[in-house]
Amino acid sequence: MELDDINLSIINHLADGRIPFRKIAENLGLAEGTVRTRVRKLKNEGVLDITALVNPAAIPSRSIATVGIRLKDTDLVRQAERLSKLKGVVNVCVVTGRFDIFLTVMLDTEFTLLRFYTEEMAKIDSIRSVETFVVYKSFNLKVPLLPL
Repeated sequence: MELDDINLSIINHLADGRIPFRKIAENLGLAEGTVRTRVRKLKNEGVLDITALVNPAAIPSRSIATVGIRLKDTDLVRQAERLSKLKGVVNVCVVTGRFDIFLTVMLDTEFTLLRFYTEEMAKIDSIRSVETFVVYKSFNLKVPLLPL
């Protein structure tokens, strides 16, 4: 789906996820039903999610790791989709450079990095190598609060 100016304006208004569709419609000179329909379509097509995001540093006992992955094969998208379903995975990116994929993983005192590798990553047989980067401090990082 291509984002036209109206869709972009609606999304910008939704930066405050609590703003009513009525208010967005008033601000943009649209009917409330138009805003509601466009938001529903954006959500259905996977372009937009409306969700609460938190700073992981503010969550007691939670931490973030970034994992660079090199694969044995070149089926990057399929492997990225598989990795996105693993417990703790917040984000998956297919990238260029020395890695094929980067993961952002949320961990806690029970679901540790060791458990992530032995219980989750072990399910993926096409991994050639990994390099782990523990995040000590981040700026502007907000993640969904995943149950672990």
